[in-house]
Amino acid sequence: MGEPSKHAASDQEVLLYDSSRCTGCLSCEIACVYHHFKTLDTRRSHLHILAQPDKGTFEAVCCEHCDEPVCVASCPTEAIAKDAQTGWVTINPLRCIGCRNCIIACPISAPWFDPEHYVSTKCDFCEGEPECTKVCSPQAIRVARRGEAWAFRRKVYGEGSE
Repeated sequence: MGEPSKHAASDQEVLLYDSSRCTGCLSCEIACVYHHFKTLDTRRSHLHILAQPDKGTFEAVCCEHCDEPVCVASCPTEAIAKDAQTGWVTINPLRCIGCRNCIIACPISAPWFDPEHYVSTKCDFCEGEPECTKVCSPQAIRVARRGEAWAFRRKVYGEGSE
């Protein structure tokens, strides 16, 4: 999520992932891909759980709807926008030309390229009701306020400051 700016709305909702709670069940991926594409092909999910079986750990790659998203700045057609009120960063597929700049610019490569539609796509926060959070029984991924997410990242990863 990066360093918060003075323009940040710390009460905006974001996804908060806690790897210590993740069981690797992939229910979040399935819920996401079914909601958006009516398929169970998790390769098309807007979030991905990366497993390290030898360590027994899991990490999620999903859009963090950054306070200052570099994907927005990297888009030559202004297909990516950050909503000032909600903080959600979305891609307009009608404006996307499939250049993949957003994927390269994103520090975690959260957007992904959809070869079927020749556009980049990513988490759209399910218009305020993220499906991934509804099926995560250990609450490894949940909706939280941006300020809470910053505090969590500082505690766990030593990142960011207010």
